[in-house]
Amino acid sequence: MKILITGATGLVGTELVSLLLQNGVSIHYLTTSKKEIKSEPNYQGFYWNPQQGIIDENCILGVDAIIHLAGASISMRWTSKNKQEIIESRTLSTNLLYRIVKSRPNQVKQIVSASAIGIYPDSLSDVYTEENKSVDNSFLGQVVVKWEEAVDNFKRLNIKVCKIRTGLVLSKKGGMLKELLKPIKLGAGSAFGSGKQWQSWVHLHDLVHLYYFAIQHQWEGVYNATAPNPVDNHELIKKIAKTIEKPSFMPNVPEFLLKLMLGEMHILLVASQNVSSQKAQDNGFVFKFRTLDKALDDLLGGR
Repeated sequence: MKILITGATGLVGTELVSLLLQNGVSIHYLTTSKKEIKSEPNYQGFYWNPQQGIIDENCILGVDAIIHLAGASISMRWTSKNKQEIIESRTLSTNLLYRIVKSRPNQVKQIVSASAIGIYPDSLSDVYTEENKSVDNSFLGQVVVKWEEAVDNFKRLNIKVCKIRTGLVLSKKGGMLKELLKPIKLGAGSAFGSGKQWQSWVHLHDLVHLYYFAIQHQWEGVYNATAPNPVDNHELIKKIAKTIEKPSFMPNVPEFLLKLMLGEMHILLVASQNVSSQKAQDNGFVFKFRTLDKALDDLLGGR
C-alpha cells in the first residue's frame, strides 16, 4: 500500500509516518520546504505550495489513499491576517489535492482528512455524536465547516471520504499538554474560566492508530477521535499536577483575563465539548488509553 500524506512533519504526522513505515506502508509526502524533501526506501518527498497552486504531480503516482493533515496552527492570536491563513491553509491545500486527483490518472480510493471537534457548539450539558448537525457560531466552528466542505468534494470523484474530528491531543512532544505543564511545574497550575468545561482529549498513540485503522477498514463519513472518558478542565489540571507531584491549589484564571491576554482565541481554553467516540468503537477501534490517568501515567510518569 502507498499513502500520500500532507502535514507529515507535524506533531501527528511524524508519529503517523513512524507507525505506517513500521507496518510496511510506502509513503509519499508533500512539503512546502524543498530542504525537507527526502528520497528513501518507502519514504519519498514532493514539493508543493498551496498558496501558489504549485504541486509536484508525481506525488500521486501509485498512491492508494491520501491522509490530509496539513493546516496552520490555530494556537496563534486570531488577527484578520491569521484567520485568513488558518482557513486558507486548509481549504487551498484541499482544493489543490482535489485538482491533481481529478486531472491526473491515479488509483486513489480514499481520503482521510483531519478535522476538529470545534465544530460542535459550546455546551456543558450536551454529548455530541457524529450525527449532530449543529455548528458552533465561533470562528473555529466556521473553519471546520469550510474545511470539511472542501474535503467532501472528493466524493464527486467516487473516492471514499473520511473526516477525523480530533479532540485535545495529548503528547509529550508538543501541543497543549506541553503548554499546560509550564505553570503546573512551577506550582501555579489553575483551571481556566469556570473549570467546568468539558475537555474531550485523545492520546497521540490512539489518534495515529485510529488514522491507520480508518485506512485499513476503508472508513467513510465523520468519526470523532476522542478517548471514551472526557474530563472537565478542573480535573485535567488537577490530574496533570498529581501525576508530576506538584500542588494544584491556585484559583481559576477568570475568563475576562484570558480574553484580555489572548483575544478571541481564548475560547480554545473555555469552550466545552463533551464528544462521544462510540462510533469508532462500534466500528472496531479499540482505544489503548481510555482514561486520563492511564494516558498521563504513560506521558508524564517518571518525570
